[in-house]
Amino acid sequence: MTKLLLVDGSNLLFQMFYGMPSRIIGKDGSAIQGTLGFVGALLKIIRQVSPSHVAVFFDGECKNERKELDSAYKSNRPDFSELAEDEIPFSQLPGIYAALDFLGIKHAETTVCETDDIIAGYALTFGSEFDVVISSFDSDFFQLISDHVSILRYRGDNTVICTPDYIRNKLGIEPGQYADHKSLTGDSSDNIKGADKVGPKTATELIRKFGTLEGVIANAKKIKKPSVRASVLASVDRLRLNYRLIKLDGCAELPFAFDELEYLNKGYSTTQVLREIALI
Repeated sequence: MTKLLLVDGSNLLFQMFYGMPSRIIGKDGSAIQGTLGFVGALLKIIRQVSPSHVAVFFDGECKNERKELDSAYKSNRPDFSELAEDEIPFSQLPGIYAALDFLGIKHAETTVCETDDIIAGYALTFGSEFDVVISSFDSDFFQLISDHVSILRYRGDNTVICTPDYIRNKLGIEPGQYADHKSLTGDSSDNIKGADKVGPKTATELIRKFGTLEGVIANAKKIKKPSVRASVLASVDRLRLNYRLIKLDGCAELPFAFDELEYLNKGYSTTQVLREIALI
């Protein structure tokens, strides 16, 4: 069966780099805990998903159009400039890239957009033809969920697969309404401020009643609770900007043709991979 696995590489790297219990040294004396964790997690994800095609994408240092829209966007992210090299997750990318090359998995760093945009491009292009699984803890991907697109949130044996029912049960909305919902609440992880007095429960009530963010804005004067009505009316420009920051439209250029992503699982263990690329 054709199934495409798309991995948010930067997200998984950070999860593994900071989630490993201690600093682990390779045979050349350099830290490899991020690489070890990444490879181990990726191989487990592949076993769980059994994909026929795989691609991994990382955020590169490039122009960020969202940052140009809002200078505060992601300004709360850590500054690594003053840290020692082995304290920076990106320092372990060469080992990860070598491991992916050995496994025959296509990978790329973004050059003109964010990883989210490329992954969205693949999901929206092929999600009507094949099953697509996106591995990431970035909740922005919830808006892409459909009958054929799911989100895998990796936590070992506690991994969760997010389907349309997951979003319906968690938020009481449809996946296609997620960007509208999040525009109202904001996103602290990306330093996006929502409307005051509008938390997830209130956002759900508004979206269920008015359908979309634009529906909420158009009917703001009909909102019964005075504090929420006043907040939405005062935040119209902010809310529309939020939607532009959050919405994934799938317009990014895809770096690989679908056939290039074909993957043959040879059953390697983490130890075998790290030995083959001379890290242990």
